[in-house]
Amino acid sequence: MLFLQFIINGLITGGAYALIGIGLTLVLGIMHVVNFAHGEMYMLAGYFLYTCFSLMGINFFASMILAIAGVMLIGFICEKIILKPMRGRSIETVFMALLGVSLFLQNMVMLIWTPVPQAIKNPFPSQAYILGGLYFIPQRIAVICLALLLVLLTHLLLKKTKLGKAMRATFLDREAALLMGINSDRIYSYTFTLGSGLAAASGALLGPIFTVNPYVGNLANLKAFSIVIIGGLGSFPGAVAAGLLLGVFESLGAAYVS
Repeated sequence: MLFLQFIINGLITGGAYALIGIGLTLVLGIMHVVNFAHGEMYMLAGYFLYTCFSLMGINFFASMILAIAGVMLIGFICEKIILKPMRGRSIETVFMALLGVSLFLQNMVMLIWTPVPQAIKNPFPSQAYILGGLYFIPQRIAVICLALLLVLLTHLLLKKTKLGKAMRATFLDREAALLMGINSDRIYSYTFTLGSGLAAASGALLGPIFTVNPYVGNLANLKAFSIVIIGGLGSFPGAVAAGLLLGVFESLGAAYVS
């Protein structure tokens, strides 16, 4: 029974991991950009949520929306100011530019919020529900439900909307997409903004479970790249499955290996 509890806990965390993995998969697959600042979008969402919810007292779900929207705006600005002028440059040049963005954001966070880790208040009841000997904490139930909802909405965006079809066409063949009248610059902006938003959603969901600090983005980056590698570059289902698997292995490893 304890083993099953660890599996469930891992799946819950893995749902949020899947979001950050999907975001990086989109950026890597469509833009061919190694986004080393992806983890900082995760980190920023945690700090925005902490400020809006814990410090300002704004409703938790409204704070989540504000945090995700704020990070998406930063992602959009970053794409326009940093990435757009570097179209056609070598992958190493773009990588170094995004590494600079990562370091800049880390230091800005330390200046604004200090390097001290911050805890986000738990917005849900602490009383656990017991079902068949398994414990279900309301906070973690909300995490997996919201994560799966966002995964589904992203899937529908990519499959059912005109924007999603243009993104998939750009991923498959950029030159052919250009010939069909698809504005690749606009698609790149939307892709980077969406990827940043998914990383932010993951940070906002996991922020109340863990603490937030200026360097948490480094660990988020490591997990995101692991998910992309395990799931396969450009594979949406692969990123979801790899995120869930990573959560399960992490939970079992912490329980049985230390």
